[in-house]
Amino acid sequence: MENTKRDIVSQLQKDILLWEGFKPPTAGAREVLGLKAIEAAFPNSVFPLGTIHEFLTAQPEDAAATGGFIAGILGTLMKQGSICLWIGTNRTLFPASLKAFGIEPHRIIFIDLRREREVLWVMEEALKCEGLAAVIAEVRELDFKQARRLQLAVESSKVTGFVLRSDPRKAGATACMARWQVIPMPSELKNGMPGVGFPRWQIELLKVRNGRPGKWTVEWSARRFVLVDESATAIQLREHIKKVS
Repeated sequence: MENTKRDIVSQLQKDILLWEGFKPPTAGAREVLGLKAIEAAFPNSVFPLGTIHEFLTAQPEDAAATGGFIAGILGTLMKQGSICLWIGTNRTLFPASLKAFGIEPHRIIFIDLRREREVLWVMEEALKCEGLAAVIAEVRELDFKQARRLQLAVESSKVTGFVLRSDPRKAGATACMARWQVIPMPSELKNGMPGVGFPRWQIELLKVRNGRPGKWTVEWSARRFVLVDESATAIQLREHIKKVS
């Protein structure tokens, strides 16, 4: 009897996801992040494309880390030859750095505007263009109504949108599919080599529609995301402190 109840609940959950527009993974479907632990947090264990992702960036270094994480995602989305738009009023991204994430800088069109309200308008219009791989916008605030307009724009085009918010203090309800926060973490040098290690971030999925929020430590290495064993990192950090103390 108990197994029958679980089967019924499981089937109802699958039906609800289908009614809400979430498609089950198809055979041979690619992983966007290449990290099952994170992608499992989303409905049907599939990273949602054709929707809006919101990123909260409280500090400049958070914005830089978020840009790197998004660039890693774009490397997968742009493999089919499409281009993307990056919109903002105060661009700080160094285009040449995108090569580290497998992206040729000339395949990203940067649009620099004077007013933030223009950023959201341009993003909404760009999201209606089916030929784009993604649209990224940097803004201070994004209210529920604005997020809903962006979400409606992608429902027809299936273009993926990323919004970087620099004022998370006013973060309330959102119409976006997911809300993230990316924080930079100290890199780890390999085999005692000098210099700077691979980029490393703490990735937190704060909210996700019909999914499970979570927190992970991720590194960008060999042009792919790698999940860091946090327990092993903690042990290594303690050993390092013992050596220098």
